[in-house]
Amino acid sequence: MAEAQNDASNEGKKSNLGKLLLPLFALINLGVVGGGAFLVFKSTLGYHPPTLREPAALEEMKKGREAGEGEVESVMYTMPAFTVNLAGQPRRMIRVEMTFEMLDKEGFEEIVRNSPAARDSIVRILNGKQFNDVESIQGKLFLKDQISVALNNALKAGVIKDIYFNEFLVQ
Repeated sequence: MAEAQNDASNEGKKSNLGKLLLPLFALINLGVVGGGAFLVFKSTLGYHPPTLREPAALEEMKKGREAGEGEVESVMYTMPAFTVNLAGQPRRMIRVEMTFEMLDKEGFEEIVRNSPAARDSIVRILNGKQFNDVESIQGKLFLKDQISVALNNALKAGVIKDIYFNEFLVQ
């Protein structure tokens, strides 16, 4: 008889323990999910999309349109795809094909003429990147911005308005 009372009291303790642990685990789960959501939100607060446009060139283009020179269309140049090793371990390779949107025909001619120097600048930038740097969307946008700044500094007459990745493969 003492065993029956012992079993009944153990079952009562187990059910009380279950009633206490379920809300406790639910509360811990909500805290972890809420904390993760807060960290994701906090990491995206300071992000500003990169601007790839040169303010002086855009102002000049606006003045030309107001003066009646007509619509100036941008010119696209697609650089042939190339493969580059990324930095870091394990060793990875990246294959990139990109299109440059130039403000005018002069810039197009200049980048075609200086294509080897432009490729070299891009290869040097990509060689310094690791897989973690280019796997996210923000990493790709930062890479676009870095490439456009480097090429705009190298160009004398032309201005790169935007860069489009046609192919972006990392192995």
